[in-house]
Amino acid sequence: MDEKTADLRDLFVDATGSESVTERQDADRGTLVDRDDEAVDDAVRDLVAAMRDRYGFSTPLDDAAYALVARGRFDGADDAAVATAIRDALAEREEGDDEIDPDGVDAETVRKARFDLHLVRESDREVDAHGSDGDAPFAYADLKRLTAAGNSIVECAEKLDAAPDTVARYAAVARTDIASTRANDRFRDAFRDLLTDADIEGSLASDAREDGLREATEDIETDVSL
Repeated sequence: MDEKTADLRDLFVDATGSESVTERQDADRGTLVDRDDEAVDDAVRDLVAAMRDRYGFSTPLDDAAYALVARGRFDGADDAAVATAIRDALAEREEGDDEIDPDGVDAETVRKARFDLHLVRESDREVDAHGSDGDAPFAYADLKRLTAAGNSIVECAEKLDAAPDTVARYAAVARTDIASTRANDRFRDAFRDLLTDADIEGSLASDAREDGLREATEDIETDVSL
C-alpha cells in the first residue's frame, strides 16, 4: 500500500469510528487527517447526504466511503487506490458493523460512486481510440448531445456507428455531466471548494461548511440549455 492509499484508508477508518487503528492514527496523522480537516470532512459528508437524498446512489457504499471517494478525486488518487483504501478499512471493521462486502469494492465501484457525486475527470471523457488509424470511434460531444436529446444506448450506438458496450461506458459520463449541468454544477463546485482548501482553519472551515452546503442545495432545479 503506497502512502497516499494508506492516508485515505486512515481517513476512512477515522470517519467511520473504527478503533482498530487508533494508535496508528494518533502516531501518524498527516495533512489528510489533521484536526483542522474535521470541519471539512463534516461538510463533505453533508454534501454527500444531500446528494443521496436528491438523486439516490448506485453503489452500496455508505456516506463515509462516498466522502472518501470525493476526497480521493481532489487528492489525486485514482479509483483503484481509493478502492484499496476502502477495502482495507472495511476489512478492519468488526463483523456485523455494516453490510458492505470489501471484496465487492473495486475501481469500477469507485468510478460509479464518483459519478453519483458529479465528479467526472477529464480523462473520463476521452474516448479510447482503436484500430489501425488510432482514431476514436466517436466524439464525446456527439454522444453527450444525443444522450441529452433522450436517445437510448442502442439508438446512440446506431447513430454513432459504434459498439453499444463502448457507447454505454461513455454515456454514463455524459449522463453525469448533464445532471451536473442541470444543477448548475453546484455539488461539483462545492466539493472542489472544500477539498482544494483542506488546510483552512477555525471559522473559515465552518464558513466553508455552511456556504458549500447552502450553495450546493439551493436552486438545484434550475433548468439550463444543453
